[in-house]
Amino acid sequence: MPPTDPTPAAPIVLSAAQARVLGALVEKEVTTPEYYPLSLNALINACNQRSNREPVMDLDEEDVRLALRLLEEKRLAGRARGAEGRVTKYEHWLGEVFNFTRAETALVCVLLLRGPQTPGELRGRTERLHRFDEISEVLAALQKLMEREPPLAAVLPRQPGTKESRFAHLLSGPVESVAAGFAAEPASARREAGDDAGHEERIAQLEATVAELRQEVAALRQKIDNLFGN
Repeated sequence: MPPTDPTPAAPIVLSAAQARVLGALVEKEVTTPEYYPLSLNALINACNQRSNREPVMDLDEEDVRLALRLLEEKRLAGRARGAEGRVTKYEHWLGEVFNFTRAETALVCVLLLRGPQTPGELRGRTERLHRFDEISEVLAALQKLMEREPPLAAVLPRQPGTKESRFAHLLSGPVESVAAGFAAEPASARREAGDDAGHEERIAQLEATVAELRQEVAALRQKIDNLFGN
């Protein structure tokens, strides 16, 4: 049965397969409404698309059926209500659980399908789902996702050589921002951590990354406050 209570029954932590299935259902509802809700075969094809998916996955029927069963337990997706015909079809209930705006739905969908992205990437990749006229509108919607309780999005440390921070959804659990920044460092830098001097330098680098991240979040919030006159 579809959910009747707008509050999730338990904390949501999606596996990679569940995130892909949910994201595919959300996407196809908007981009191909004539084929939505989706049959199992259509859903498998949507999950395994070679375009607009990062990473590309090869889920089989068993993978998708299991993901659907677990999503139904979380009241996020399941068999379509009122669907007619012999073929079972599936739909998502993301809006009923979170009461998202169209902007928030578009961002969550693309983050589920393509992982962490910059605001600029999100603006371009959500074009078919929802049009953001200005990058400030993307930032405002991301801010709303981050301010939910519990938060549904987070900003990651800026990668070396890049100008924009990336944002990630939190429906698959918390993102370890400092750990993510550490993983992005060259292997040579990680090997240097074996001696005391290298270890101290790494700590200083991580602290600087955290400080920079906090400043960037504060700047984003100030920009949004100024935009809406709060």
